[in-house]
Amino acid sequence: MTNLLGHLISLEITSPDVAASTAFYERKFGLRVVDRVGEKVYLRCWGDYYRHSVVIAPGAEPGLANMTWRTADDAALDELARRVEEAGVAGEWRTDEQAQGRTYSFVGPYGHRMSLVWDVTDYQAEPGFESTYPDRPERRSSHAAAPRFLDHITIAASDVRGFAGWYSDVLGFRVMAYTDLEEAPVTVFSVLTTNEKSHDLGIVLDTSPTPGRVHHIAFWSDHPEDLIRAADVLVENGTPIEYGPSIHGIGEQSYLYFREPSTLRVELNSGGYRNYVPDWNPRTWVPSQGSNNFYRNWDMPDSMMEAFPAAAGLTATEDGAPPAMRDALANPWAGTKKP
Repeated sequence: MTNLLGHLISLEITSPDVAASTAFYERKFGLRVVDRVGEKVYLRCWGDYYRHSVVIAPGAEPGLANMTWRTADDAALDELARRVEEAGVAGEWRTDEQAQGRTYSFVGPYGHRMSLVWDVTDYQAEPGFESTYPDRPERRSSHAAAPRFLDHITIAASDVRGFAGWYSDVLGFRVMAYTDLEEAPVTVFSVLTTNEKSHDLGIVLDTSPTPGRVHHIAFWSDHPEDLIRAADVLVENGTPIEYGPSIHGIGEQSYLYFREPSTLRVELNSGGYRNYVPDWNPRTWVPSQGSNNFYRNWDMPDSMMEAFPAAAGLTATEDGAPPAMRDALANPWAGTKKP
């Protein structure tokens, strides 16, 4: 299949306190406010090539309002919209999005809103923010924790392989890996990509009745050492670390997880492999192989099983599932062997 998607370019998240979330991303994490339109605030990472990376919108709870992906060209945008419609999902064309042109927006079969666009506004640095280097859209941030790029989004869905299959078949995502439970043939995690990265879209298994939930949003820094520095800066300024720094087995990225004031989980990562294999077959891991923790030497905290907005039910990760969820998922397979 011709690659019709280019990459993830922005995320719109909700917060019950937009001002507090904005202050966190700006002062503690080093993003920069570039626009305010109505009640929404637009921020950018210093290395992203388009005008904004994250949009913060008011909402009763933290969550994901939209994820925007750029297509390979204008014809690819039309082709993807056609495929979505043929798959039975009705979308809409919009021209009112900030700093982008004709946009196709739809809600996927698991409740997550996604927008596709080709025509976007390239970022032009304001006076004083120009970089010495022609390939950089603006100068490197002087903030010690500031990420270079928006990196990926990990959502929660009721059927991991079903989600991966739909987004692969309809939109052309490459499925890179799965994690199955040790006890049963139940898939609890998967990663997909639109390019050579190990992933720009992750999926965790969600047993809640609430569709469209998100597990975390993620940013990229150039060096693993940047995560150590960021952890130090965040802790010194009142933000506790939820998990990390360490290295994932799947993808091999260094990672650091923390929460912003809305309680939404944020990841900063670095490193990882690049995969250019055109006929790649996704590998299936089990947690004991280090799918989550490359070194297999410490356990993920239970708080990492939370997704947003809050809902009844449990959420898995690439580390597997909490005991209650694992037992419930494995019970139908008791007494059988995993294929």
